[in-house]
Amino acid sequence: MPELTSSYVDSLAPNAAASKNGQGLVRKKSFIELHKSENGELLFGKCAGSGKTPYECSADFIVQDSPVFRCSCPSRQFPCKHALGLLYAFAEGQTFTVAPVPEDITLKREKAEKREENKVKQAAEGGESKPKKVNKSALKKKIAAQLEGLDLLEKLVLSFVRGGLSTMDRTTMKTVQEHVKQLGNYYLSGAQIELRRFTMLMFGGKDQEQNYTYAMEQLSRLHAFIKKGRAYLQARSEDPELALDHESTIDEWLGHAWQLSELKEYGLVKDGAELLQLAFYSFNDMARQEYVDLGYWLDITAEGGEIHRTLNYRPYKAAKLMREEDSFFEIAGVPQLYTYPGDMNARIRFESMTQRPVTGADIERAAAKSHRSYAEAVKKVKNQIKNPLSDKLPVMLLHAASLGITENGQYVITDESGSRLVLEDIPSLPQGTVHLLPFLPAAAQSDSYILVMFEHNLDQGRLTAQPLSVIKDDQIIRLLY
Repeated sequence: MPELTSSYVDSLAPNAAASKNGQGLVRKKSFIELHKSENGELLFGKCAGSGKTPYECSADFIVQDSPVFRCSCPSRQFPCKHALGLLYAFAEGQTFTVAPVPEDITLKREKAEKREENKVKQAAEGGESKPKKVNKSALKKKIAAQLEGLDLLEKLVLSFVRGGLSTMDRTTMKTVQEHVKQLGNYYLSGAQIELRRFTMLMFGGKDQEQNYTYAMEQLSRLHAFIKKGRAYLQARSEDPELALDHESTIDEWLGHAWQLSELKEYGLVKDGAELLQLAFYSFNDMARQEYVDLGYWLDITAEGGEIHRTLNYRPYKAAKLMREEDSFFEIAGVPQLYTYPGDMNARIRFESMTQRPVTGADIERAAAKSHRSYAEAVKKVKNQIKNPLSDKLPVMLLHAASLGITENGQYVITDESGSRLVLEDIPSLPQGTVHLLPFLPAAAQSDSYILVMFEHNLDQGRLTAQPLSVIKDDQIIRLLY
C-alpha cells in the first residue's frame, strides 16, 4: 500500500466537493466500523448514512498503483465521499482493527484475477490483438455524410466572406446556431466546436469590432479544414483500408476519438517515461461545452525538449461526476506513455503511474532541455502558427540569461546572444502572470528557465509571450495556477 497522506487522498478525489465531504464524515465521526486486512492491502468499514442501513465501503490496494474503491451507496461519483472518508480516517491515524476480508470482496477479487488471466492468455495465444475489420459499407455512408456536411459548412463560410462580418445580425446568429447543431448530425464534431467558437467571437456580447480580426482568422481555419478534410475523406472513400492520418490533427477535426490501441498500432507509445509537470490550470471552454484541465509536462527521459499536454475534458452535464485533475508536484513514472498526433505540445495520455519526489538532478535534466536561442524558438513557433489547423498557443521552455525591465517598464528576458523577448499577458489565458514577476527571488533574475506560452497578436501583427513558470536552482515557481 502506498503511503496514505491527506494530500494523496486529495489527489484521488473527483473534485473538491467530494474531498470536503469525505473529510466531513471523519469530523462528524460517521464511521461506525473501521477495519483493515491482516496484510494491510484492504481498508473497509461502515459509514452511517441518511437511512437505517449504514453504507459499506472499501479501498482495495491489492494492486498498489491502481486502488479499487467499492461502496454500497447510490452515488455516481468515483470514488465516493464514503471511500474518501475511509482513507482520510486512516491518514489521520484513526484506529483500524484487523478483520477477515469480507466474502463479497474476496469473490470480486477472484473475478478480477480471472479477467486478467484471460487477457494474458489471449495475448499469449494470439499475440498482438488483431486489427478490427473495417465495415466498408458503414464507413462509406459516414464519409458521404461528412462530405455533405463539409459542403454545407463551405456554403455558410463563403456567405460570411462575401457578405462581410459587419452585416451579420441576430438573424444570422440563429442561422449559424442551427448549422452548429446540424454539424453533429454529419459526424463533424470538431468543426462543430470551431463554428461555435466563431459564433462566440461574433456574438459574445463584447465589442464586435475588436473580435472581427479573430473571427476572420476562425473563418480561415474553417476554410482550411474544409479543403483538407474534403481531400482526406475523398481519399478514404476511394480506399476504405487507408490508414488514419497519425501525423496531423485532421482526424480529430473530423471528430475521430483516438483509442489507445490505435495509438499503439501506429507506434505512438513509449515505454518507461518520467514526466515533470511544469504548469497546470483549468478553464471553461464554452465552445466545447466542457471544463478542461490542462497540464504541461516535460519528459525528462526524452532526448528533445518538447513540452507535452495532458487534457482532461469534463462535459457540463457530467462534470460533477467526473474527477477533476489538479496540479502535480512530483515525478510521474509512466510505464506506457501514449502520444496523440499533432505538432508542438502534442497531447499525451497514460493509464497508470508511480510517483516520487522531485530531486535537484531532475530539475537539472529539465533545464538542460531548454531552448537557448530565442531566434530559433521564435522560428519554430512561427512555423507552427502558419498551419491553420495547429494549436495557436504553443509553449516552450526557454533559458533566460537575464530577466529585467526596460525603460518603458516592460519585462524582458534575454538569451546568451543578447536577443530579447518581451513578456506580456495574453488574452487567451484565464489570468495574467506578468504582475507576479516583481515577487520572484532576486536569484531568479539571471540564469533561469522560463516556461513561456506564445500567441500571435493579430491586431498588432506580432508574437506575444506570457510566462507560466520559472525554474531556478531546485525550485519550480508556478505563476499560473
